Formats: sequence, structure tokens, C-alpha cells
Amino acid sequence: MDFSAIIPALPGLWDGMAMTLQLTVLGVLGGVLLGTLLALMRLSHNRLLSNLAGTYVNYFRSIPLLLVVTWFYLAVPYILRWITGSDTPVGAFSSCLVAFVMFEAAYFCEIVRAGIQAIPKGQMGAAQALGMTYGQCMRLIILPQAFRKMTPLLLQQSIILFQDTSLVYTVGLMDFLNASRSRGDIIGQPHEFLIFAGLVYFVLSFSASLAVKRLQKRFAL
Repeated sequence: MDFSAIIPALPGLWDGMAMTLQLTVLGVLGGVLLGTLLALMRLSHNRLLSNLAGTYVNYFRSIPLLLVVTWFYLAVPYILRWITGSDTPVGAFSSCLVAFVMFEAAYFCEIVRAGIQAIPKGQMGAAQALGMTYGQCMRLIILPQAFRKMTPLLLQQSIILFQDTSLVYTVGLMDFLNASRSRGDIIGQPHEFLIFAGLVYFVLSFSASLAVKRLQKRFAL
């Protein structure tokens, strides 16, 4: 084992890590926004909205992420062509980002829904008794408390998404893992670069998990 070739390759590997982090951050933000909307739909008294959100969540939680990434990479250009009527170039990054947002939203939806249901119902009744609308109650009272309770779970799911971004290798996107694998193949040291990539994923994920546990203890107090 000779790891000396990794140091000169760090700039290229950092470009891959930047791609991974960009996908993770944007995927989490989009997933939380869509997941919150789906959670509100699931909790709605409107049976149609509740059933639509439930079907969405159950579907995406029942299929592998790899299939979703591949399907969106192939399907997004056709969808845009059907909407716009012209060929719109869609890169691998955009299609993968859409796939992550759509897929993770199903999991964030359940986290948000559990957080909302953990808030005592009396708070909603008290707010409505003061003349607040349903939207004001959710925006000003329920959701701020719910997000505080579910922050550790949201961060834990974000760590999972960070690891799952490695699946973009299937569509040729040069994330950190794919950059490490490609550079190792070029230099002729694939094992060293894959071991290095595994260590980086482990250190980042384990450190983030420890931070989440500390946050859970702090919120518990």
C-alpha cells in the first residue's frame, strides 16, 4: 500500500467533495421544504390531499434510491420536452438533485409529521381561540416548536443523504467517491484511493453523528 499519490491528487478530490456537499445541502433544503408541504397535506382534513401525500410517501419509501436516480436522469429531459415543446439540455447534476429532493422528501415528510403531532393539540386550539388562522398557527406556533424537536432526526437523515450521494456514479457525475475511484484507476492505485475515500466518509459521518447525539441531549434538557 502506497498512499503518497493521494496528496498531489487532493485538489481534484476536493472538487469531487464540493460536488458531494453541494448535492447534500441542496437536497436537504429542497427535501425539507417539499417534505414539510407533504406533512401538512397528510395532516389535512381534506381526504384527497391526505391520500395524495400518503401515496407519494409510500411509493418513494418502497423503491431504492438508485432506481430513482437512474429514472430521473432518463426521464427529466422527456418531461421538460413535453412541457416546453423543445429539447432542453439537462445535466446529470440537475437530474440527480431532483431525484434526491423527491426521494428524501418522503422521509422528511414523516419526520416533520411526527414533530407536528408531538406538539400538544391544546396549543392549536388556544391559538385559534385568540383569532389566529390555521396558517398563522402553523407558521408562528406549531412549526417552530416542531422543528426544534425534530432537528436531530433531520440532521441524521441529512447524514444518510450525504452517504447516498455516492450513487450518482451511475450517471457519471464526478462526486467525491467517483473522483477517488477515477483517479485511483488512472494512477494504478485503486485500492489506496478507495480506502482513503472510505476513511473520509467515515470521519465526516461519524463526527456528524456525534454532534447530532450531543444536540439530542441538549434538546432533551
